[in-house]
Amino acid sequence: MNYNIALIGFGGVNRALASIIATDPEKFYREMGFNLRIVAISDMFLGSVYSPEGIDMALLTALPVAQGACANLPNGKATVDNENIIKNSNADIVVEATVTDSMTGQPATSHCRWALSSGKHVSTTNKGPLAFAEKELMDLALKNNVGFEYEGVVMSGTPVLRFVDKLLKGSNIHQFAGIVNGTANYVLGLVEQGKTFSDAIKSAQQQGYAEADPSADIEGKDVMLKVIVLANRLWGADLTQDNVQCKGITGLTEDMVKNAVAEGCHWKLLGKANKQDDGSIVASVSPEKLSIEHPLASITGAVNAITFKSGMLGDVTVSGPGAGRIETAYAILSDIIAIHQRAES
Repeated sequence: MNYNIALIGFGGVNRALASIIATDPEKFYREMGFNLRIVAISDMFLGSVYSPEGIDMALLTALPVAQGACANLPNGKATVDNENIIKNSNADIVVEATVTDSMTGQPATSHCRWALSSGKHVSTTNKGPLAFAEKELMDLALKNNVGFEYEGVVMSGTPVLRFVDKLLKGSNIHQFAGIVNGTANYVLGLVEQGKTFSDAIKSAQQQGYAEADPSADIEGKDVMLKVIVLANRLWGADLTQDNVQCKGITGLTEDMVKNAVAEGCHWKLLGKANKQDDGSIVASVSPEKLSIEHPLASITGAVNAITFKSGMLGDVTVSGPGAGRIETAYAILSDIIAIHQRAES
């Protein structure tokens, strides 16, 4: 089985994916029975290229980060071409990893919509399409018999969605609470060590954890969208931003954070959801002071973790990398594997 891939967005994550494919192109057939070929990329800054027989991987992985750089590739041009490539290329799978407005879900939602409507499988690392248009997009995927996968949305490379789907199925999960924003957790850790919030945020930006505008991370909006995605997946709910009380870490002070450590506690930004007896979902995002005995209190740096409360198993905690280009690229690969397994079944 051969899959042609179109990469929409060619920043760190999709570059990492291209490098993984280029490093050992026969690995996927050897271990999983399929070949991957990148036939198109489109990026707002770099431009676009479409080569139906496959882009030269040596040239692609060496592509400089320079405006219009795609014009130097065979069949390339300096301008973005998202819609045309998504709708009209010979790609079987569209990997959507663009910079997207977390409060509108665009342009990622449109990209997913175009791909699914065109009969193409989709893997996305963007929360927006799930938070704003999950039902529509899932219906489109079902209608056109294609896959719509998004493992990297909640915990980057840590496969929490498939863990819930495959390994906790039937265990009667009724609640979860998690640290699902590496930036906020990293910042709080540095403040515990004596840095100011301002300096801690700058450090997070230098490490590549935080964007130039870190507001979505420190105000809890990123966590809110992840709570929506996970709750809707877990319980078939229909949560929106209007249903989630959201408070970030901006209300904390350096003294509050350091005093908690002196008390044997740690402040953590938690995303939580609870399925009530009547089936309704109560969800929230807020900082909480956790005692050292709490399973999430010891989660540090950019690591993420979620504790699920199950009627049959009690508390089950999943922990792993919640950020990183290679880690998120792995999540895309797991999506592609899921698409292949579905096609083979």
